[in-house]
Amino acid sequence: MNQEEAPLYNALQDWKKQRVTSFHVPGHKNGTIFPRFAAKEFQQLLKIDATELTGLDDLHNPTGAIDKAQQLASQYYNVQATFFLVNGSTVGNLAMILGSCNEGDIVLVQRNAHKSIFHGLELANVNPVFLSPFIDEQAQVAVGLTKEALEKALKAYPSTKAIILSNPNYYGMTVDLTDIIQLAHASHIPVLVDEAHGAHFGYGSPFPISASLKGADVVVQSAHKTLPSMTMGSFLHFNSKIINEDKIASYLHMLQSSSPSYPIMASLDLARYYLSQLDEQQVKKIIMQINHFREELNEIDSIRVLPASSHYELDPLKVTIQTNGALNGFQIQERLEKEGIYTELADPLNVLFVFPLAEIRGLKQITAKIKQALFYQKQADYSKKRQSKTFKWHTDYSELVVTYKEMKHYHRIKVPFSEAIGCIAAEAVIPYPPGIPYLIAGEKITKEQIEELMRMIQEGVRLQGGEHVKQQKIYVYEHKGE
Repeated sequence: MNQEEAPLYNALQDWKKQRVTSFHVPGHKNGTIFPRFAAKEFQQLLKIDATELTGLDDLHNPTGAIDKAQQLASQYYNVQATFFLVNGSTVGNLAMILGSCNEGDIVLVQRNAHKSIFHGLELANVNPVFLSPFIDEQAQVAVGLTKEALEKALKAYPSTKAIILSNPNYYGMTVDLTDIIQLAHASHIPVLVDEAHGAHFGYGSPFPISASLKGADVVVQSAHKTLPSMTMGSFLHFNSKIINEDKIASYLHMLQSSSPSYPIMASLDLARYYLSQLDEQQVKKIIMQINHFREELNEIDSIRVLPASSHYELDPLKVTIQTNGALNGFQIQERLEKEGIYTELADPLNVLFVFPLAEIRGLKQITAKIKQALFYQKQADYSKKRQSKTFKWHTDYSELVVTYKEMKHYHRIKVPFSEAIGCIAAEAVIPYPPGIPYLIAGEKITKEQIEELMRMIQEGVRLQGGEHVKQQKIYVYEHKGE
């Protein structure tokens, strides 16, 4: 197949040129009906916001342009099959879990997984065992699993039916999964990987290697995170001899919209095309620019750029700066936003920049603005090093106190944090971004977790879980219902 083609995008362009009369959905009729004040922004895109018309194929039964576009993606990523996702990596994570696991299965799950993984576990009614990843001491964030951690867990849970990993983490820290995947496959256990932040890993060096090329059975990637795809555009790569491709496809039919967005699908076709056409010189220039950016930021006294570590490979598109003084990450992010510079996320220590797969115009001026925002602080802002609490997991692995099925028969009550210690959580509390649950429904709440939640609230962490969480209240299970 020819990677220089973009079959779905071209099919939409051919259809647009026909200037057809529309007696079909959607209701904007090829962009001719739309509020006048917004038409200029939307009209060109609406002309290709089509539906399953003759010549445009059908995502749920692809035989034409969509089928060819997906085949080109699977060829580029060197996998058995690639599925286009129009509901983000969330739907891919749900489908890979439901399509690979059965009710009651013991499933080993990396604890710092995205919330969609936990939702998939609940929908599948499995019995998850959460494995604690190692912590990067500099950034104070969870990274990934070691082979030794998995070996220990497999000995404790020999009837494990699947392993679910998240790699890289949000900060681009990437663990080599080769040994872990080989260990799992030696026991005929499939490995499912949420690789949301690694859609560009298919390119190869200087980026980390995708888990799909390491032998993972299913890999889900958010093309919209680092590739030029529209938001919600993602890939699911199937590459397994252990699990059934048709079963995963069946769940995608159930979970994905029956009216998929053609602009999103076409942008996935174009994202694959863009990545396949990047040459070595272009990539070298991109990396050189990012390295220069890192060097410039390292000149600012109040921050430092997080260096790489021997424990993982760092995605060069991710640049994390860390406070060197009294300001926390949220305060640094706020200062940058006042200069019109919006970063991906902040936490108490860090601020994350996500670079595109292209050179940025005017980066010198942008860097100057960052220096202006962070250089001219009062001496008190950075003269004293901010004290950070060492993050740690309290167990190597843990289980839910009550199963997902049992949760349905329990009552929820809302209690103050001070009364929640020792109770069973009846909701997830999720710092967002990155969307990784700090507290999971069904686990026993510890004193350390409550103290950490109070610290998060004090420092301005955005928590998904309801307004009551900000008021230091949380839902717990009261007692079993009749």
